[in-house]
Amino acid sequence: MNAPSPLLRLKDCAAPSVFQPEKLLREARRQKGLAVDPIPALGVLDPDGDIVRHLQAANQARPVAGWPCYHSQMVEASIGDQRLGFVGCAVGASYAVLVAEQFFAAGGQFLISVTSAGQLAPKGPTPYFVLIERALRDEGTSHHYQPPADYALADPALLARLAPHLDHLAEPVHRGGVWTTDAPFRETEAAIAAHSGAGLLAVEMEAAALYAFAQARQKPVVCFAHVTNRMGEEADDFEKGEAGGARAALALIEAVARAWRAWGGA
Repeated sequence: MNAPSPLLRLKDCAAPSVFQPEKLLREARRQKGLAVDPIPALGVLDPDGDIVRHLQAANQARPVAGWPCYHSQMVEASIGDQRLGFVGCAVGASYAVLVAEQFFAAGGQFLISVTSAGQLAPKGPTPYFVLIERALRDEGTSHHYQPPADYALADPALLARLAPHLDHLAEPVHRGGVWTTDAPFRETEAAIAAHSGAGLLAVEMEAAALYAFAQARQKPVVCFAHVTNRMGEEADDFEKGEAGGARAALALIEAVARAWRAWGGA
């Protein structure tokens, strides 16, 4: 009973994996008859799918023909003067990192995640964004990429470059930590109290794994929590704002894309 959980056994994070994303992309291209076409350099994970649905309803999104992933579809849209690739409904740590691995293997250069989140510690009336600085690793995927630790951390240099570009947005952007969980329907009162008491602002499902991946692979990834609800504790909860929160999220994404270009992004 005192043996480590299987989650922590046989985890040599420095050892290479036998199965690599490039191999999966190779086989997907072969089976689907796809050429090795470029994808947008800047990618967006949209776990709720609201951004993708909004772009499609406005006839602003088109499929990315060169996206070879078996498990997802990518659409591209021009936001401001920047071409971006959006993957909708990549919910949860394992799926988000599966897509992230393939995004960078396919030639992507910078990845943004904007996920809805439940409020732990109030920062004002919802909705608002949190630029995630640290994420509590209460999920499984991060432990395959980084040795045991409480938190997965964002790249501080990347956050420092981004933060000045986010001050002018209509919907506020705060900075802080979040709790990443694989089990949203197991958020108990004791856990919520402990994590809010530790200063965490919100609970979501992807950031810890994405930051552990980013550190292990040395890839630029930034995660935002769109704090939109109090986990259904009030009537009319989960109101994300205009267009299901898509307009505010796109304004945020455009600001991040401009910052990325300013420091030499494609």
